[in-house]
Amino acid sequence: MSVKNYVHHFHIPVMGTAFTIDTPYKVARFGIASVVSIGDDVLCETMRAYYSNKYSIPFEAITPDSGYAYRQQRITAYLNLLQDLIDRQIASMKTTPFLDDSDNTLFFKLLPDNHPMKIVFNHMCVSLGDERAQLEQQCRAFIQPGPIDVNIMTKLDRNNYDADNNVLPDIFSDAVSALRGFAESRLEASVVFSAGFNRRLFAQCAQIDDFFFVNGAPKKQIILKVSDFRSSQIQGRFLAKKGVFISEYRVESGLNCGGHAFATEGLLCGPILDEFKYKLPDLVMECRKTCNHFLEANNKPLIPDTVDARLTYQGGLGTHAEHQFLMDYYGVHSTGWATPFLLVPQVTTVDVATRTLLQHATESDCYLSEISPLGVPFNTIKNTQSEVQKMTRVAEDKPGSPCPKGYLVSDTEFSKKPVCKASIFYQKRKIMQLKKMNLLSSAYDTLFKKIIDKACLCEDLAAPALLSYGIESNRPQVSAVCPGPNIAYFNKIMTLKEMVDHIYGRVNVLMGIQRPHFFISELRMYVQYLKKDVLATPSEASAIDIRRLLRFANNLRAGIRYYIQLFYDTYPMSTSARKAMVDDFKKIGESLDVFLKSRSDIFASVFNSCA
Repeated sequence: MSVKNYVHHFHIPVMGTAFTIDTPYKVARFGIASVVSIGDDVLCETMRAYYSNKYSIPFEAITPDSGYAYRQQRITAYLNLLQDLIDRQIASMKTTPFLDDSDNTLFFKLLPDNHPMKIVFNHMCVSLGDERAQLEQQCRAFIQPGPIDVNIMTKLDRNNYDADNNVLPDIFSDAVSALRGFAESRLEASVVFSAGFNRRLFAQCAQIDDFFFVNGAPKKQIILKVSDFRSSQIQGRFLAKKGVFISEYRVESGLNCGGHAFATEGLLCGPILDEFKYKLPDLVMECRKTCNHFLEANNKPLIPDTVDARLTYQGGLGTHAEHQFLMDYYGVHSTGWATPFLLVPQVTTVDVATRTLLQHATESDCYLSEISPLGVPFNTIKNTQSEVQKMTRVAEDKPGSPCPKGYLVSDTEFSKKPVCKASIFYQKRKIMQLKKMNLLSSAYDTLFKKIIDKACLCEDLAAPALLSYGIESNRPQVSAVCPGPNIAYFNKIMTLKEMVDHIYGRVNVLMGIQRPHFFISELRMYVQYLKKDVLATPSEASAIDIRRLLRFANNLRAGIRYYIQLFYDTYPMSTSARKAMVDDFKKIGESLDVFLKSRSDIFASVFNSCA
């Protein structure tokens, strides 16, 4: 069951706000699935104006004066425009000759080598006369776009207000209006819900007809992006009770990914995928049964027993071997590749200065920062334009941002309405409060840094699109960027074909580069995360905090044992490479145990239980 036939074994996840805002326009015609962030309706409207002008399409601005639903309408209009542009591309590809440099030829060259239609295409290329004409017709008929999927970060669900400062109904909140904007569009694609459970957003899904089955399939589907199996159960069951079926469970590493890092309690991606491998079929069957109970009671078409759900993974992948192992061993249907595509101008929208910064980034440049106003760790790199401008404002005694968009508002310490912690309003008051505390300089500096660390991500993650396309703005534009730590190993600008060939193992763009396996990278990040957490925990910590740290440590130690067994028994690699991997896991485990024993006041029970 699928809205679209997936012709590739990989997808391009959402990246920031600008980086994939128009990626479908760039890659969908090649059958590649990608994800657009629709959280920033201002950027959606800006891009609609840009492409309307580029293609001489009549454009009428949708402004706040258009009514309370203007945000929803902007999103619908932009998604419809993307669909129209891609339909044009596909129509052209189905009628133009197959030339060496034509899009229809590239469509087939990008396919996996064992794809049946690639075999047909290769046969066509060496055929003549009537046979070639027949095979060309078959190839043209197969050309199809990849899905224009959209992302909604469920935690970004700001309430909106009328002219009298009264809260508007739930249908006008940020996340719900984005969902309704997607629902009203002509797309036959999926919405990716990320960042957890949102009751009012999920309840709205039951009001959208396109999520329900007609003639064996829905027009639109839901993908849950999760970092553990339990959250999949909670969210999947909640939606199933409303008759809404989850078509895909997209597992993402909690730390080894780009953007916001929603860390698990030490659960690593290998053990998580193992749990999905064995438990997902039962969850899908349960949710399908629950859905049908609701659907039957409400006289709606039932979900056929043959309908299943896809399992996909993203976060930290860097080689064909890693991609293939996930597909072969865990049965994932697709893997997500984000960060490396930031170095592919044919795919992502990144300004020249930021792309150059990414190209030369090293391991020491990548870090898990505190720049997000949401208080969630955020993967980024050093010396971005955003960071430079932010610190310049601090040096000029003008910390904070004017907060022109306000999508990340969350704090009510100084106001009834939530404000953003990166705003001038918040930082000015928080610094004044700090000065009145009469702290020692070291303590003051630590707290001061926490205040001014926050960046205006609403503006700075959208800026790359404005800078890339020369779009004028009433504010100076500076870019933030949110790559995963994997960017340290990709150090050249690539073409779309080079990157796809790398994913499928036809070339190796990392030749000669020493890069740790993504299981190792994630484990190291989690160990560092735990150590930082433990060092900040006082000996008199609460019982709740201690239990949380104990769970984290035990999960990490169990994960290390899992990986050692996996690489001993299953992972396809040479004997010497296998030994090196197992040794790496053992060393990390030994180092972790040494650290845990140094805090015996917290972790004594971890080792006593093993005695």
